[in-house]
Amino acid sequence: MSLSSNPKRSLIIVMSTLFVIGFAVAKFYYSNENKYVDPRVIPARELYSKYNAYAEDNNFSAVFSLLDSIETIYKNIAHYKNSYEIGVLYNNRAASYLTMAIHFADSSLSLNGVTILSTDSLLSLGKINAKTSIEIYQNWLDYFSEKELDKISTQIKSEYIQGITLEKEADGLKFLEKRMEEIETAKYETPRRLSVAYTNLGIVERHAGNLEEAVKLYIKALELWERNLSAKNNINVLLGRPLEKGRVIHKFFPPDKAKK
Repeated sequence: MSLSSNPKRSLIIVMSTLFVIGFAVAKFYYSNENKYVDPRVIPARELYSKYNAYAEDNNFSAVFSLLDSIETIYKNIAHYKNSYEIGVLYNNRAASYLTMAIHFADSSLSLNGVTILSTDSLLSLGKINAKTSIEIYQNWLDYFSEKELDKISTQIKSEYIQGITLEKEADGLKFLEKRMEEIETAKYETPRRLSVAYTNLGIVERHAGNLEEAVKLYIKALELWERNLSAKNNINVLLGRPLEKGRVIHKFFPPDKAKK
């Protein structure tokens, strides 16, 4: 396999699926059918709405502060401590560290008052967060993917409803039903999220010069989600091939999802 390490070729960093969550947040606010979304995590979903603006402005201090705040909300609720939502946070941290390492390592950047200039340190942080994201996603899938929804509902019922203020007892089941809808969707979407995390880990290895390992990770990403355009194009970069183009709408709503 002939691999090109031309540093002038761009690397595709994947900012996870948070922008898709942004669409879900908008729908949440304007649809009565989402009335029974867990009220304890509404503040976290509101914070997510600020993420894209911070990321687009390369406001990394704000990005990390935002992600930390969101993680605190989720981890203070027992049901979410090992949830796929936490995996999203870690992969977005990974993507941010990679952006800093690849595009801004020679600039004067600070994180929580500490100047960070070392590309190696940023890549290391990106690797740690990508691997943590992969572990969280994989553990979540191992636990939930093969279980029937009624069994999951029975297992999580007491833990999930505990702490939600109910106007009437019947509302508890409605909140549980809504969470089961989210879990059902996540069982389908999390392999794609896992693919994204493997892509970012591949970018770490590529930028560290471990080209063969990078290709293996991109291939793993494509095994999980064959429409992962970022993984495809990172392989194209290494092989010196032209990049593939994809319509934005296909990234948000891949054709196979509509058939689900």
